[in-house]
Amino acid sequence: MPYRSPLPGLLSSLLPFIAVTVLMTEPVLDAQAQDQTRQAGYDRPVSPSNQSRSVVVAKNGIVATSHPLAAQTGLDILKSGGNAVDAAIAVNAMLGVVEPMSNGIGGDLYCIYWDNKSKKLYGLNASGRSPYKATREYFAEQGHREIPLFGPLAWSVPGCVSGWQALSERFGSVPLKKSLAPSIHTAREGFPVSEVIAHYWNVAAPSLAENPGSAATYLLDGKRPPAFGEIYRLPKLADSYQLIAEQGADAFYRGRIAQEIVAYSDKVGGLFSMKDFADHQATWVDPVSTNYRGYDVWELPPNGQGIAALQMLNLIEPYDVKAMGPGSTDWLHLFSEAKKLAFEDRAKFYADIDAVDVPVAELISKEYAQQRGRLIDMHRANANVKAGDPKLQNGDTVYLTVVDKDRNCCSFIQSIFHGFGSKVTPPEVGFAIQNRGALFSLDEDHLNRLDPHKRPFHTIIPAMVTKDDKPVFSYGVMGGDMQPQGHVQILVNLLDFGMNVQQAGDVSRIRHLGSSSPRGNSGDGLGIVEVESGIPDSIVKELESRGHRVRRSVGGFGGYQGILIDHQHGVLHGATESRKDGTAVGY
Repeated sequence: MPYRSPLPGLLSSLLPFIAVTVLMTEPVLDAQAQDQTRQAGYDRPVSPSNQSRSVVVAKNGIVATSHPLAAQTGLDILKSGGNAVDAAIAVNAMLGVVEPMSNGIGGDLYCIYWDNKSKKLYGLNASGRSPYKATREYFAEQGHREIPLFGPLAWSVPGCVSGWQALSERFGSVPLKKSLAPSIHTAREGFPVSEVIAHYWNVAAPSLAENPGSAATYLLDGKRPPAFGEIYRLPKLADSYQLIAEQGADAFYRGRIAQEIVAYSDKVGGLFSMKDFADHQATWVDPVSTNYRGYDVWELPPNGQGIAALQMLNLIEPYDVKAMGPGSTDWLHLFSEAKKLAFEDRAKFYADIDAVDVPVAELISKEYAQQRGRLIDMHRANANVKAGDPKLQNGDTVYLTVVDKDRNCCSFIQSIFHGFGSKVTPPEVGFAIQNRGALFSLDEDHLNRLDPHKRPFHTIIPAMVTKDDKPVFSYGVMGGDMQPQGHVQILVNLLDFGMNVQQAGDVSRIRHLGSSSPRGNSGDGLGIVEVESGIPDSIVKELESRGHRVRRSVGGFGGYQGILIDHQHGVLHGATESRKDGTAVGY
């Protein structure tokens, strides 16, 4: 059916630069949507009464991320003269201290940056490549049909520090040393472990205990994880940060840190060499976009999965989603069907565009979406789509976004993939190494096949939304396969359902599991729709009547942060994820 714009025509024509939630500050939700969100237990005296906290509003700058100390660190950098890039690096470094299971300099980094001086978007791919010694023949000789998910054979070169340096050199306004100083101090002096982080630390403890370096780094007395509120210190991580602050990325890729990692790799059966580190470099790339409801939505091209969100939006746009209503059976069904189609393409085509030909323009075109959209039946779930690899579902990641007083906008995501990455930590460096290499396929005919010095398929994706060549929304949703699904749900909540930036993240989410995997795996075709508790039983039953398998789940629905730019009033609106420990702070 044709789409009817949610914006009144006169207002839309007069105020093209006003960000979405300013246009709809008092959304009217139907009774079903109110029931969906009221179950969270909120009863605020202002509308909408069912969101977890107020939208943060600030004039000069906002930082939004998953830990209060990290957010405050970024705000301090902004207030002392740093810009959005300087603050983002400071936030990321602090998150590597206080949330080490989710991110750190043993992992990779992606960023979309709006430079307000040049009025242009820039993309940075700071993901690492496989070791030169990592060949399909080697894994076959070792008897592996897949790359092990954990351990040193899952390692790829960590790209994070190269990303810090590239961003700082091109757009930073203060020395890298200043951005790293707060996290160096905190790693040495210690920090109180927050509630959600304590939970995930405890879950990972048995795996950490199996590796001496991980146990020495992340367990108290090498035996137990820190409890909620307990002080924890990471002195060896502080030493690594100090080297990077003094020597830049060379310390990591050509100096002592690389030497320690390679020596440990040799000791534990890994494939790293000094050449792997010396040859690594971050890459500036052009973001790609589709237009949804008059807004340009920007993602980075593969090896990441960002274009899956664009494909889903293209499939959804022809429908009158606003009329369906948030939390409705029609909307959740349409979302799940669009996700299946996009993720099948993801499994087949998404790979390192420096190594193979990926038809990005075709995949995100409206014409292709029109062709694929014919496969969506609004009355019945598609059971002929191959299911995938559940190992991709639970990636641990951090997302952060910063907008400064000059309206430079930084959408920034960083990860070591699974909780504590490969679960292996070289004991002298103070951080775990990621397990991104496990996402390669060992099928020689697969575009994402393992080859030496190649980037694997990647799950972490930042996003940005612009309108009429101005940024209006910088956001992301961390969490493995949930990330493009989260990007779409947040944006639809804003643009179709008229929610503000906080409520858009608070309402109950769904995720579909079971699409084919870039590792070459397939499953039973139908998959599973997981829902949070705010989705009523009546909606679950209606989804099941259309052929979906539905189950309730806690956790795994992502971690959202967002900043909206209100050009009319000259202020920023910040929001953060109620499912995490974080906050949005501004001045």
